[in-house]
Amino acid sequence: MTADHVRSHRGYWERESAGYQAAHSDDLVARALAWGTFRAPEAGVDALDLAHVSGRRVLELGCGGGQFGAAVAALGADVVGLDLSTAQLAHARALRAAAPPSPAGSFELVQASGEELPFAPASFDLAFCDHGALSFTDPATTVAEVARVLRPGGRLVFCLSSPFRNAHLDETNDWVVTDRLLRSYFEERVTDGEIVDFNLTHSRWIEVLRSKGLAVLALHELRPEPDATTTYEWFADLDWARLWPAEDLWVAELI
Repeated sequence: MTADHVRSHRGYWERESAGYQAAHSDDLVARALAWGTFRAPEAGVDALDLAHVSGRRVLELGCGGGQFGAAVAALGADVVGLDLSTAQLAHARALRAAAPPSPAGSFELVQASGEELPFAPASFDLAFCDHGALSFTDPATTVAEVARVLRPGGRLVFCLSSPFRNAHLDETNDWVVTDRLLRSYFEERVTDGEIVDFNLTHSRWIEVLRSKGLAVLALHELRPEPDATTTYEWFADLDWARLWPAEDLWVAELI
């Protein structure tokens, strides 16, 4: 049975995909191998172990327009980009069609929810998402599904809004990020009535990951450089994100 938040999110992205891609796609292509709204370079954190990604089977959870997944595939990985939205996958297909052919890797696209992965057990070496399915699906359900489809030693890497940022949101003023603590740090769901952002504390993420057989390798509290830029100005301004952690990047491994 499809959960209410899954149906709601699908409807949102079918409606908003074109505008989202128009606003962000060019930058996501130009800075594809990077994390978060300020595009922290993957090379600075080595979360995906890209030096060894060639020949590995990789799952992107919530691929959107496919910019990140296509860049990983270009390094020789066999990538499956999964997304809930027909409209988002249409953008990913267009990007894939426009890319030069890669003799090494591949980039497949699949429509499904992160809470119900249509893959066999132990079929991936790496799963990742950048503000994707781990933000907008039930964490315990999705992490259990990821653990099921990862091979032993497989890695899960995900970037999402920090619980500290969400505690500063002013829901009475267009969800602006403020310099005041306005919400409970322990509230695990933030919703505007349509989009549900599942936002666990660090201790709860560790609990969920460990309960599904994953060991935490690293937690990067991403801090943008002083000259960083973003196309997501509403998420957090640069001064705020330099002072406080706006985004967390988790790296875990299936034991």
